[in-house]
Amino acid sequence: MKISKVYEEKIYAGVLGKIIGVYLGRPVEGWPYQAIIDRFGEIPYYVNEELDLPLIVADDDISGTFAFFRAMEDHGFPQAITADQIGETWLNYIMENRSILWWGGLGNSTEHTAYLHLKQGIPGSQSGSMERNGPVLSQQIGAQIFMDAYAMACPGDPEQANHLVRACAKVSHDGVAVDAAGFLGALEAAAFDERDLDTLFQQCTKFIETEELRRLVDDVRNICGAQTDWRKVRQRLDAKYGYHIYPGPCHMIPNHAMVLAGILCAGDDFAESVKIGASAAWDTDCNAGNIGCFNGIRLGLEGLEAGPDFRGPVGDRLLVITSDGGEGMSDAVKETRRIVRAAKALRGETKTEALPRFGFEYPGSVQGFQNCPYVSYPKCTVRISNGNETGNGNGLRLRFDTLAQGANAYVSAATFLDLKEEYRNYETYVSPTLYTGQTVTVTADSELENGPMMRPYIWYADRDSKALFLSGEWMRLTKETSVCSWEIPDNGGLPVLRFGLEFASEKRCRGDVFVRSIDWSNTPARLEQKGIMMRDMWDTNPFWAKMFVSSAKNFAPNLNCTYCISHDEKGGLATVGTRDFTDYTVSSSLKFSLHKRGGLAVRCTGHRRYYAAVVSGGNVFQIIRRYDGEEKVLAEGKAAYAQFEKHKMTVTVRGNELGASFGGVTLRARDELALQKCGGAGFLIDEGAMFIDGFLLERCLEWNM
Repeated sequence: MKISKVYEEKIYAGVLGKIIGVYLGRPVEGWPYQAIIDRFGEIPYYVNEELDLPLIVADDDISGTFAFFRAMEDHGFPQAITADQIGETWLNYIMENRSILWWGGLGNSTEHTAYLHLKQGIPGSQSGSMERNGPVLSQQIGAQIFMDAYAMACPGDPEQANHLVRACAKVSHDGVAVDAAGFLGALEAAAFDERDLDTLFQQCTKFIETEELRRLVDDVRNICGAQTDWRKVRQRLDAKYGYHIYPGPCHMIPNHAMVLAGILCAGDDFAESVKIGASAAWDTDCNAGNIGCFNGIRLGLEGLEAGPDFRGPVGDRLLVITSDGGEGMSDAVKETRRIVRAAKALRGETKTEALPRFGFEYPGSVQGFQNCPYVSYPKCTVRISNGNETGNGNGLRLRFDTLAQGANAYVSAATFLDLKEEYRNYETYVSPTLYTGQTVTVTADSELENGPMMRPYIWYADRDSKALFLSGEWMRLTKETSVCSWEIPDNGGLPVLRFGLEFASEKRCRGDVFVRSIDWSNTPARLEQKGIMMRDMWDTNPFWAKMFVSSAKNFAPNLNCTYCISHDEKGGLATVGTRDFTDYTVSSSLKFSLHKRGGLAVRCTGHRRYYAAVVSGGNVFQIIRRYDGEEKVLAEGKAAYAQFEKHKMTVTVRGNELGASFGGVTLRARDELALQKCGGAGFLIDEGAMFIDGFLLERCLEWNM
């Protein structure tokens, strides 16, 4: 059976339900139950503002769910993905001590422990085993919180979902933790076709393998069947399955019991279910996220919208924090597309349609667009929705009531971090999604024949961390769809914060504009940073430098050059750019201190998948390909250099051809497998330090090396 539009929309609803639940529960994660009750009574809606926290945050539940699912795409959509393959995905995307996981230490954090095993060469099928890690550490909650995307890739197929989810869970967990994750994954997959809870539980209990989980599920169902008040249900569950009974920081059993109780107590009420997950303490963001995903699938978008407006404040926005920084600023539509591609591939559908960055194709989707928060002068407020909600086709629907001379309207979406927000707890590492030198294409139309004027714009951060405005040319919108193209002007290689559209009208304009698509799937014509960019010696962490995502232990601007990168192990990388980058040339002047090897990396999709030109030993010059645990030398020559001597290095990649020059020596190589087709660029250092003077990336239209 092919993946239908109904299935696609339920996947989208599941993604939304997941992130809504996480955002609801995240502000009170770790709070004792009584503290939640005393402060809020219960949490039926977002409380982040009351606690002075941003709503859209980096969270392990979101990053792990969508990053670890990339194993499907990265390994060619296998029918039966293995824990070993997912373990390789962990190593590629996780930046040690910086992203996705709780870095609580060996023997304390289950996922940190598993990561250290993977790093030591232990395969994913063993890194989370009870035999290696013991019965306490291996049976904590993480197996459940990272698995939803795998379940959603198997709509209507709980057996396959159970298999894929167990493969995902085994990388870090074992025992009842894996069993509970597999059971919940089966429930989510079955919920695409079945709404009745009793039927779902009866269908999926056959996937339970441990007697412990079987007893728990039966007990929770009996308790919820006899008691409708979730607080009293929680009281009984705490007495029998609470944290005081199960050792470890965050055991699976109490949390799985609360997830099931939230589902059963709420019935067909989405809002009630996520409220229970967020209010009942224990692991609130994990539990509300799992509940939200399950009920998003089961109840669909109508269920999500039957209570409070959960979707409006979220606006589809989410962060996926990995070493592939250009994929970090994401949204629910983008992650839904990934899951849909995998779901189709698993069913033998190999043809997938190329879609623009913003296509607004799911009901009500806005993909992060909002009234621009960076515009403070008089403006017209826009009502933002989707044309598919009113029968006007897919597209961002912008409703104007007071557009007139002197009262322009501005809508925009984030392309990088917000200058105004403080990023706490799980640190936020992303690269911009849009760069100077890229061409943006917008298609739009108006319901009016003589519609408003429109022009594209960006906000970018200067060296003093001030937001500056740049805009393109005006064009008149009509009932016919118009196409606007704009190459983002050079700004010195500084980060683009937001992309937006400004609207103007000389006379009062009321009506709708439909933005059908926005795209910038191309390589920058030119992106350059040069010289010393620090203001002074105290300017150690300027905002503009955050556009590079670093797994090297030390990467920062320098008072003697543009950057310095240092790492005391193998594999220290700092990269910038996105998977829109394909054929290009990168150049920089490099000066080495102590080092084993260093150079420039290109087409990086994570920090264990890339090409690089590197030098080592004072005279060895190579082009290499790194692909997970395998490294291959594609070309090699001799190029003499000494420590603290500056040499220019240039690397070109076009199609499956590579070229590099250093110290007067040029190498050429060809990757017959063409394993890396796109990705960002940056710097690589092994066991040492490298000083970097400038960074220039230019689109390569023809081979010139």
